[in-house]
Amino acid sequence: MRIVLADDERMVRTALRAILSAEPGLEVAGEAATGAEAVSVVRELRPDVVLMDVRMPGTDGIRATELIGALEAPPRVVVVTTFENDSYVYDALRAGAAGFLLKRADADTLVQAVRLVARSDTLLFPSAVRALAAAHARPAVAPPPWVGRLTGRESDVLRHMAAGLTNAEIAGRLDVGPATVKTHVAAVLAKTGTRDRTQAVIAAYRAGFLNAG
Repeated sequence: MRIVLADDERMVRTALRAILSAEPGLEVAGEAATGAEAVSVVRELRPDVVLMDVRMPGTDGIRATELIGALEAPPRVVVVTTFENDSYVYDALRAGAAGFLLKRADADTLVQAVRLVARSDTLLFPSAVRALAAAHARPAVAPPPWVGRLTGRESDVLRHMAAGLTNAEIAGRLDVGPATVKTHVAAVLAKTGTRDRTQAVIAAYRAGFLNAG
């Protein structure tokens, strides 16, 4: 798995590189000190995962995440932040980040988060995403049209996605095969107009489909 590190502090990048490079199957393919540089490096190296600082000079991590998401077959972006309830983090998730990680996280949590995000079949730290939505989401006055287009089974799948269940775990809960769950997840993403599980869950909170409280 190829990873790009984007942070304006060299010491942070050095620490992250040391941790990740020591793990089997993980390779730090490149680094960037600004958001604009991150977009350029990602475009050139085509990594699987980007660890993105939110607050950087010039193009910040939020805008860089948007630009990376617009690339063909974009990598998964994980925002690395100091404060988990920061509005910047919520904005980054809305911009397309697949999750976030605290800078004070230990090495095992860092490695696990990178591997989990790369799998893309579960939500990273669902309780923290729920807390962010409770603090920052402002549900629409009227539900968007996609809410009414979800089938009952798709609604169940979306709720289980928000709880952080994997496809296999959802299949067990609903007594269906994993392939069926995968089909339902794809339908949820299509109907919500989102790219991945995190975006779908954020959209569900903003629509009032899920209760962030």
